Amino acid sequence: MEPGTFALDMIRLTAWLMLTLGAGLISAAEKQFDFSSTRPGTLPDGWKSELAGSGKPGDWKVVEEEVPPALEPLSAQAPKLTRRSVLAQTAPSNEDERFPMLINTTERYGDFTFSTRFQITAGRFEQIAGLVFRHQDPKNFYVVRASALGNNLRFYKFVDGERSVPIGPAIPFQKGKWYELSVRAEGNQIEVLLNGTNAFPTLTDNSFNAGHIGFITKSDTTALFADVGIRYRPLETLAASLVRQALEQQPRLLDLRLYGLRADSKELRCLAAKNPGDVGSGASETVNKVHQENQTYFGRTPKSAVVTAPLHDRNGDVVGVLEFHLKPFAGQIESTTVARILPTVRKLESGITGAKALTE
Repeated sequence: MEPGTFALDMIRLTAWLMLTLGAGLISAAEKQFDFSSTRPGTLPDGWKSELAGSGKPGDWKVVEEEVPPALEPLSAQAPKLTRRSVLAQTAPSNEDERFPMLINTTERYGDFTFSTRFQITAGRFEQIAGLVFRHQDPKNFYVVRASALGNNLRFYKFVDGERSVPIGPAIPFQKGKWYELSVRAEGNQIEVLLNGTNAFPTLTDNSFNAGHIGFITKSDTTALFADVGIRYRPLETLAASLVRQALEQQPRLLDLRLYGLRADSKELRCLAAKNPGDVGSGASETVNKVHQENQTYFGRTPKSAVVTAPLHDRNGDVVGVLEFHLKPFAGQIESTTVARILPTVRKLESGITGAKALTE
């Protein structure tokens, strides 16, 4: 590689990602995954091999390969190929329902555009490779993948280990050729782009709202993945989401705090609040009492009426405490104030699966 070629390629790749990965994500963060510092034959930190279906696990590792530039060269003298560190799945095994996956475990993503370039290198029975996104575990995730034998691009999902019927258009793919594949997910809307162009109409699915990203092959396919990037809106914790929803339902609240247990503490702490400066603060005696006794408490301060209510998960177990501060009004009594707040609490509880979920 000529001096400065890699640096120039990364600058141009960043510009390409800004265009390709969608400017529509407000307050978006951006991340490129660089495998050049990973020793060939090993996996980079934060990635793990998984298997959906049955059969032998994949053999995922970083390898050195000749890769064309992401963009057209600026001059005829520019190198047509550069030797780069890329991800590879190199273990063929012909079980029909074998889906080797490589999952990035460093962060979960909700709204994002996830993009890579891929090359199917071999496969006698199958030649399939693609992206995994909003991955929960080996039995629950979304997939977009290309098939060079089937000449199609398909979207499907695994839910509780059951694979849905694949949908998508007929598109010719060739073994040994590089393609750019991107997935853009916002809320329940999913778009798939091939070489920067929408591959089929926007999909709508409510199965998973956030999760990990990764790669997938099928059966005896071997494949390469390079130029991996994601542009995303940082995912708020469930506690922060619940506080935001409550403030939307009760816009006149003077203050609101949600208390729960963090993994690093056995004491209740403020997990989310209207005032961000309150996050991390300890719980009052009243909050601890409400948590222990599973009873709603009504009180007053010089400037507000306070309703402190237990927060339950779907099974009815207490997983936290909500502390509402309301502006006093004439004739205010405990029963009417609590009655105003409890419907909001009940609505928030419907989406909580357990105490741990609050901090995810």
